[in-house]
Amino acid sequence: MLRVLSVSTLFPSPQRPAFGRFIASQMRAAAATGAVEIVMVNPIGLPPWPLSRGARYRPLTHTPAQSDCGGLPTLHPRFRLVPRIGADGNPARIAHALLPLTRRLHAERPFDLVDAQFFFPDGPAAAIIAAELGLPLAIKARGSDILYWSTRPRALAQMRRAGAQAALLLAVSDALRTDMIALGLPADRIAVHYTGLDRTRFRPMARKAARAFVSAVPDLTVWGEGPLLVTPGALIPVKGQRLAIAALDRLPGAHLALAGAGEDEPALRRFAHERGLAERVQFLGQVSHDLLPQLLSAADVVVLPSEREGLANAWVEALACGTPLVIPDIGGAREVVNGPAAGRIAARDPAAIAVAVGEILAAPPSQDAVAAHARHFSWEENAARLVELWQGIVRR
Repeated sequence: MLRVLSVSTLFPSPQRPAFGRFIASQMRAAAATGAVEIVMVNPIGLPPWPLSRGARYRPLTHTPAQSDCGGLPTLHPRFRLVPRIGADGNPARIAHALLPLTRRLHAERPFDLVDAQFFFPDGPAAAIIAAELGLPLAIKARGSDILYWSTRPRALAQMRRAGAQAALLLAVSDALRTDMIALGLPADRIAVHYTGLDRTRFRPMARKAARAFVSAVPDLTVWGEGPLLVTPGALIPVKGQRLAIAALDRLPGAHLALAGAGEDEPALRRFAHERGLAERVQFLGQVSHDLLPQLLSAADVVVLPSEREGLANAWVEALACGTPLVIPDIGGAREVVNGPAAGRIAARDPAAIAVAVGEILAAPPSQDAVAAHARHFSWEENAARLVELWQGIVRR
């Protein structure tokens, strides 16, 4: 059995139970194979006092040293965070905070491998730890960690050094693998590792029944009788909810439900009001993982006009529920929307989004035909492949 030390800044904790839930699903499935023992380390970044007492960080100060919020025993050590200006220095600060802990754990029971579940800041931090412990390193890239952080020269330099050290690099789509190679990361060590899917949760529910179900949930009641568009995800500018709202101008009778919370909510509410669309845009807040499949099944179309993605879990989850997508040509979009039943690839433009949605509404595919496009995704397959890749580098 391999013993893996996995570092992930994106991971559930009692204060952020939905944060990085998809990574927790992957790691639980990997542990369930019985072939690996995973020691999860979720570094919690806190700025110095008095910034740590601000509304954004105060809840994190109560994070316990250890929890099993993600379904695995997880350590939550603190590291010193420097907001805004100090992001490029986070890998070194994470490694400094983790090294005493990881040295002690390795001395008690040696690890076989150090793993990072996000390329920045996790990858360069894990590289420092792996070098200190004399262990092979694996790093996974998921999208924004490559597409955003590579635009910052200091971060990119650290990513390249970590990539050169790593025995294995993972990309969530073939398109992201191509992007990584273009940045100078070693092509011969990059494997595509698609996301997984909880097939017991995300499966088609008859649309009319799903809509009746979610409309009966007090905090989730969906307005209106016309076509329902759903945009899941954090309410932040990069996710492009403003484009989905604007597209309603060209989709008379359609309603849009935004399933998520975030800093952009006040601005999005103002935008909907200014466009005269407030009565057709609903803010659902954070939708629980238990209710999300029913909401996705209730939608006629899932619209996700993100600026950047690797291969979004939300894409696969929507398809598995039988709901076609309208997404831009980013990341692995064409690896998911690879047939008319799966939806449309549309430019990040309200008019183009409206045309794509209109085409789907005019000739809606069956839910089973849509769900067939997600048949290759499962956490079991994801975990088996991950363990196989880990075993390969340890055996070298």
